[in-house]
Amino acid sequence: MARKVMHAVWYTGYGGGAAGLKHVEIPIPSPCKDEILMKVEAASINPIDWKIHNGFARPVLPKKFPFIPLSDVAGEVVKVGPGVKKFKAGDKIVSTLGGPSAGGGLAEYVVAKESLTVPRPREVSAADGACLGIAACAALHSLTVTGGLKLDKTKPRTNVLITAASGGVGHYAVQLAKLGNTHVTATCGARNIHFVKSLGADEVLDYRTPEGAALKSPSGQKYDIVVNCTTGIPWSTFKPNLSPTGKVIDITPSGGTFWNCAVQKLTFSKKQVTPLLVNPSAQEIGFLVKLVKEGKLKTVIDSRYPFSQAEAAWAKSIEGHATGKVVVEL
Repeated sequence: MARKVMHAVWYTGYGGGAAGLKHVEIPIPSPCKDEILMKVEAASINPIDWKIHNGFARPVLPKKFPFIPLSDVAGEVVKVGPGVKKFKAGDKIVSTLGGPSAGGGLAEYVVAKESLTVPRPREVSAADGACLGIAACAALHSLTVTGGLKLDKTKPRTNVLITAASGGVGHYAVQLAKLGNTHVTATCGARNIHFVKSLGADEVLDYRTPEGAALKSPSGQKYDIVVNCTTGIPWSTFKPNLSPTGKVIDITPSGGTFWNCAVQKLTFSKKQVTPLLVNPSAQEIGFLVKLVKEGKLKTVIDSRYPFSQAEAAWAKSIEGHATGKVVVEL
């Protein structure tokens, strides 16, 4: 390819919010063995991206400065490195770059591992595909791997609670849960109640009401699985709402989550809270892309920003309360 440099957005230190992002020109990377050079068409922002920028994992992450954030991307193959067998130049793809610690996605071009990349069919837009990595995989893993839910109608009914159900992970979790034999209770703000019901939730609670804050099912359900997509809810609130073997999967675990998890294991408690620790895999992303293609799962995009307005997208995600995902398009 004739071009040698590309536009990218990086930050050179912790903090500063959207103002800490800088537009730069840097050399286009080259793919090594088993790697793909991708022209990025869309990248999605996950809260963990700006939390790392804020110093959430200081001094471990990012591994070095300057750092180009975002790891969930979709685009087109430009060039493949030695050993790549599944893809060729011109192929449309979805990739995760190895989790938020890897980064690199907020740029015109990025190198992705073949092992973390899947084909993108015509029915799946770049924006839709770029949102699936961390958020949809977290929802899928929480429900099926940690929660043990089967995404078919063959098993006895499972009662599921999803908190912050209008957000990036939550809106996927509602849809995925309803692929199984489930009764889904969800929480969100009042303005999103109709939206969450449209995703398939059987009952929706406004988290600002006493009933919503208490997580009490309007129909008296006790939850077998809770996908907790928010923060600040104590174990004492979850516990009385769980079935005898109910499990809370915490996608943003705090120190209290790990403490409660350890105590429950030591005391052989049947009701448990489990921190979600997972990196997206190509197998999971491929499964999710297939669901989107078949119309069984949809990505809801709160807002789209051109690459030139990446700072505005960053600020929107930090602001919170996005309905679905925030996407940067190139």
